[in-house]
Amino acid sequence: MTRFLPGILAMAIIVVASNILVQFLLGDWLTWGAFTYPFAFLVTDVMNRVYGVAAARRVVIAGFVVGVICSLIGSQIVGEFGPLVTLRIAIGSGLAFLTAQMMDVAIFDRLRAGIWWKAPLVSTLVGSSLDTLIFFSVAFAAQFAFLEPANDVSWANEAVPLLGLGPMAPLWVSLGVADWLVKLALSLVALLPFRAIVTKLSPKVA
Repeated sequence: MTRFLPGILAMAIIVVASNILVQFLLGDWLTWGAFTYPFAFLVTDVMNRVYGVAAARRVVIAGFVVGVICSLIGSQIVGEFGPLVTLRIAIGSGLAFLTAQMMDVAIFDRLRAGIWWKAPLVSTLVGSSLDTLIFFSVAFAAQFAFLEPANDVSWANEAVPLLGLGPMAPLWVSLGVADWLVKLALSLVALLPFRAIVTKLSPKVA
């Protein structure tokens, strides 16, 4: 168990940092958390490559538990517009994290025998896309208003040009697309540290 501790700690740090940084805006479409959260997939993939599927799933569960704790704390902190973490955000965040990370683990395991970059890249791309779709739709889409009727998310459903220049779409769609594009870019960037860390920890499986 102790050999998995660095992965668990790394995942916990990323989850906590992302929950804090998501409160700080960067431009019109992003928060600073968008640049830290995607590295959770890097941690999962390194654990999967070096220690196997079971270890990767343990790290995911640990990250999920930390995320739930962060949501509970955030729900008790009241900001200008109410609790920092609403029920919909908590559900969307937890569901997105657990589903996307477990999908990442499964896809990585299926592709682990191929060329070294294929498993981390494909699993992260699929997992990141799933994460974005689940979180932003559950947290903000009008179709999921029944989850928390008292939570007014009309602001997120206001029709605006996609990313400020495309066709008209709900604001939450622009927020999701911007977040997704960052995840895609970082999935490519993360290949370098993935290769380096795996080679350091287990040269034979790099």
